[in-house]
Amino acid sequence: MSHVSEIMQKNYEHQAETIIKALEKRNMRGYYCADCAAAVELAKTLTPAGSTVSFGGSMTLSETGIMDMLKSRTDITLLDRSQAKDAAEIKQIYHDALSSDVYFMSSNAITKDGELINIDGNGNRVAALIYGPEHVVLVVGMNKIVSTVDDGIRRVHDIAASANGVRLGKSTPCAVTGFCHDCLSPECMCSHTVITRRSYTADRIHVILVGDTLGY
Repeated sequence: MSHVSEIMQKNYEHQAETIIKALEKRNMRGYYCADCAAAVELAKTLTPAGSTVSFGGSMTLSETGIMDMLKSRTDITLLDRSQAKDAAEIKQIYHDALSSDVYFMSSNAITKDGELINIDGNGNRVAALIYGPEHVVLVVGMNKIVSTVDDGIRRVHDIAASANGVRLGKSTPCAVTGFCHDCLSPECMCSHTVITRRSYTADRIHVILVGDTLGY
């Protein structure tokens, strides 16, 4: 069940309609789900039996229940680095993920005009978004909708990076103070900034907008 009011749900629906039309103009396919349960069911339909599936780090995938759904399925091959035995196996999974049939992730922000904003530390997540997997499915709470690309980048620096720093136990300045310091810390999570303004391959990128507050 969604945690937002009926009025906000209706507003989210209107916003989603606008964003989905904008995504279509950019060769991406958009969907709107009013709650997490609907998002899980939609995600199932986007991962046919026999698929090789992988994913980027994401609180949204956990909060929606999509991660649990993927891990419970026996009819797909899930490339899950949390099950790796050592660093070498993790590295191999990163590489194998780029050849997966379906890659799941969230987006740090999406503009009302359908541009995807993502900032990454290691770069595996944005690498898969740009090229490799046959399909990429982004699951995004409506709390991540912004007006402009600049607003999206600011959102990542001011909200997402510091929260993720705390979650992951990083020693970055933002994890300590709660504010971005534009750092070059060894553990900096803002190594790569990727703006996806268009998908070169039509309908490769699928964006599931969820009418709830999800992730950071």
